[in-house]
Amino acid sequence: MAINRRELIAASLAVGGGGGGAGPPRPPPPPPPQAGWPSKPIRLVVPYPPGGSSDIIARAISQPLAEALKQSVIVDNKAGANGNLGADIVAKSAPDGYTLLLCDTGALAISPSVYPKLGFDPSKDLRGVTMLAYSPHLLVVHPSVPVSNLKELVALSHKTDLNFAVTAMGSAPHLAGVAVERASKAKWQYIPYKGGSQAVSDTIAGQTQILMNGMLATLPHVQSGKLKILGVSKSTRMPLIGNVPTLAEQGLANFESGTWQGLLVANGTPAAIVNRLNTELIKIIRSPDIRAKLAGQGAEVVTMTPAQQDGFFNQERSRWAKVVVEGNIKLD
Repeated sequence: MAINRRELIAASLAVGGGGGGAGPPRPPPPPPPQAGWPSKPIRLVVPYPPGGSSDIIARAISQPLAEALKQSVIVDNKAGANGNLGADIVAKSAPDGYTLLLCDTGALAISPSVYPKLGFDPSKDLRGVTMLAYSPHLLVVHPSVPVSNLKELVALSHKTDLNFAVTAMGSAPHLAGVAVERASKAKWQYIPYKGGSQAVSDTIAGQTQILMNGMLATLPHVQSGKLKILGVSKSTRMPLIGNVPTLAEQGLANFESGTWQGLLVANGTPAAIVNRLNTELIKIIRSPDIRAKLAGQGAEVVTMTPAQQDGFFNQERSRWAKVVVEGNIKLD
């Protein structure tokens, strides 16, 4: 049983502070519930189907986290409603550190703006543990689409119907696509999917022509030639694909968007548990092998304190709320 130094001192004082001869010593108070944590398997909820950016990271960290905590960590994919189904499960779970959420925190920050009937409030019902990784969005098309840059894609969109694969309605890639469409004056139709892996698969198959998605889950298909890349949504070029221009370079001044994977827990989870998770996860995600694995697919390791992650979440919520209003996006 792991007890930190402060708890050990407090317990010692409780035992030594008896009745001064007036009776038998009072028994020490029961240890706080987090003192023996974890004493059973931990559920790591990924609110998207297997194969997406969040799932890739969850499966990369689950075994090292299990070894660090000396308990099983079970990855549980609960896809639906743009990640809100799985997020709702964690938001309404017992705040005891046994149910964790690993998801695109940018998408989670968007949800309150596009889902008026959302059954939970992410900013009140969840709290951050740490950010884990960031990967910019890639703008890609099926290889048969006769364009090589954004300008040509915009021109083509005015001549023929183009379908834009949406990883989930109201997701960060969806709103990034809306922002690109509005800023470039392009025209395309949005085709919704339940997750990034399905959207990627249909674009590879040619059922949809355009896709914006996190680099981590998309780059392997670009490297294999199954998708053609037109631009990257980062302020500077990515060294891994240094020949690919940013969208800002192609006329969308200051445009930047991406997929932010982070870990959250139910609000009310003891600070000791949150801090332990933060410490272990930062060690794991910064380890040379995992950092190299993610970097090889275009994801940058980004870690934060719980307070920093909560602040980032609120910043993203304000940022994308403006895009939602401008695009008149509302979902049931």
